[in-house]
Amino acid sequence: MGRTRWARFAGVLGIGAIGAGALLFGMSQGALAASFAVSGTNFKVSADNLVGQGFVQFGGVDAGAGKTHVVAVSGFKTARLDKFCQSVFVANMPIVGDITMRITADGVGGMSAENLVVNLTDLNGDLVLGNPEIGIDANKVTKGPENLRGLPGSFGLQADTANITSLQQTAWATTAQTIRFKGMNLTIRQGKQECF
Repeated sequence: MGRTRWARFAGVLGIGAIGAGALLFGMSQGALAASFAVSGTNFKVSADNLVGQGFVQFGGVDAGAGKTHVVAVSGFKTARLDKFCQSVFVANMPIVGDITMRITADGVGGMSAENLVVNLTDLNGDLVLGNPEIGIDANKVTKGPENLRGLPGSFGLQADTANITSLQQTAWATTAQTIRFKGMNLTIRQGKQECF
């Protein structure tokens, strides 16, 4: 009573890791559509450079993680990120304490996506927009992923291209038609070891 059955714990953990590995491998081969939202936890993404085509942005609400968060919805028809890093920090896990899960793809174009949508709360970096339209009705944007629109009468922007260097963002959810990783590495470590 009160003992941890380590063999069973290791078996369950191993099965979960195999399932996660299979899912990530399928995503890296472009075989699966991807949707990533962490219940009650935001996550961080960094990249040396993001090159996006067909960019839109407007305000929104993310209620998918059990709580309501005001977010900026950013959509790209296509996006390529160099030296990609994504981290999720979870505090006070039973037995092990604080842990950080990181996914990295270090090369040029390490992560690429089609019809990428990110619900974010913080974004830092140097931004260059190609042929921007700023202050457009968020319900009238047409350059981003198909059917991605904001509320009528709310503020929106769109551009043919968006390039962000030294990207650092905090987000609550990411969805895409397809995400691909080149040279992906998944690690789970004790302590706080976030991307930034």
